[in-house]
Amino acid sequence: MTTEFIKYVVLGFTHVIPLGYDHILFIISLYLLDSKFKSTIIQCSIFTLAHSISLGLTTYGLIVPKINLVESFIALSIVYAAIENIVKTKLSKWRLIIIFCFGLIHGMGFASALKDAGISQNYFIQSLLGFNIGVEMGQILVIIITYIVLVRSFANKVWYQTKVVYPISSLIACLGIFWVIIRFMA
Repeated sequence: MTTEFIKYVVLGFTHVIPLGYDHILFIISLYLLDSKFKSTIIQCSIFTLAHSISLGLTTYGLIVPKINLVESFIALSIVYAAIENIVKTKLSKWRLIIIFCFGLIHGMGFASALKDAGISQNYFIQSLLGFNIGVEMGQILVIIITYIVLVRSFANKVWYQTKVVYPISSLIACLGIFWVIIRFMA
């Protein structure tokens, strides 16, 4: 492993923990509707696949999005996931397709972090791969912490939905709405 690769693994990880509070809330929202570990890993892997595609295309310059719109849509994806936790009791058959689409949007947002870091064209593929691995490691840590703090202790309780999922999802949705407004106006 080169130092360039490791540098981007660290950058990807820190883009999620501690800097990616919006990303953390999105991942938590994915976990709250279906507290099965395997289901959450599948959802996050679909999300990672999608954001890897758009991250690469955006960082390479093939997609040039308006960053305030991308950031607004990222916040809107958080709102959607949180509200879905409140209005649905199980995963829909469309969930993975929706998560894939959200991943494409999030990837465009991740690209700004890579561009800010000054990604070298000489190490483009290895930097991109390292960043994605770091992001995935951050997501997995969020899933593990959420499992330990919320799911393992409370998911089998009768009141889990009303005392954990609804209040947390409501707070996440409200914060997401705030971010949509702030980011759209930027």
